[in-house]
Amino acid sequence: MQTLYSMHQNHSDNIEKEEKFLFQSIDNVQDLYLIMISTLVEIRKKEEEFLDISSKKHLATKEEKNPNLKFINNKVLRILDESNSLSVALANRKINNWNVDDEYISILLKEIKESALYQKYMSGRVNEFEEDKDLVVDIFTEIIAPSIKLYEYLEDHKLTWIDDIPLVNTLILKQLKAFKSDEDLFFVPKLYNDVEDKEFVSQLFRRTVLNEAVLAKEYAEKTPNWEADRIAELDSIILKMAICELLKFPSIPVKVTINEYLELAKEYSTPKSSIFINGILDNLVKEFNTNGKLKKTGRGLM
Repeated sequence: MQTLYSMHQNHSDNIEKEEKFLFQSIDNVQDLYLIMISTLVEIRKKEEEFLDISSKKHLATKEEKNPNLKFINNKVLRILDESNSLSVALANRKINNWNVDDEYISILLKEIKESALYQKYMSGRVNEFEEDKDLVVDIFTEIIAPSIKLYEYLEDHKLTWIDDIPLVNTLILKQLKAFKSDEDLFFVPKLYNDVEDKEFVSQLFRRTVLNEAVLAKEYAEKTPNWEADRIAELDSIILKMAICELLKFPSIPVKVTINEYLELAKEYSTPKSSIFINGILDNLVKEFNTNGKLKKTGRGLM
């Protein structure tokens, strides 16, 4: 949707160039994910380095010589730190943001150590898995994810990430909450489920671009009181994509298509867009069923 909108704004008709940008944008989502999950790894390392330096001071205090290691021994943070999947993904994508801009890790660590949840956690010295997991979930939810400094850094680094941050943070929280024991391994999720998943991206994009005029005609007659230029541009793009998916992707259930595009309208377009789009798609589905244009395969796809 965003790529199609960009094409319209720039009056571009270079499909190959725009498709390349589309896939780069998707790759960038994984980069954002890796940057966000690696904050936890780097925060633990930063604290470990601090404790090590403090213990070697010439006039180190008793507490500095025998520090509470509970945080750096946190079982969930250890799982992340020792994840081969994560280290390989960071190397492959050349993600080294926190080596270059480690001051942001220092800022986050300071906020964590000043928090009440950290103080409560560090009141003991023994690591228990559930308590360790709860702490990591809480610091990610309450300190890392909502960090204004981190948000501004990400915005400056890549503007397209702003829309992706909630999605990425939700995925990370789901993964953190899914840990059951310190025997668990951490794996970086695949960007695409399979080859067909990636092909779908290209096919939906190309089929929508190449058939825009035809797709627009499908809903033009359903909006007699609306001139084309009065329909919000995003609404127009969402309708074209939805109609393309309804007519040219027989394996995708009608309800799935409608629900997905209504969510896009609610998130990105005008307050009344979802009602407007729902009405048009509902009428079109009835018409497509009547004239036999809607051909879905498989059980439960209508």
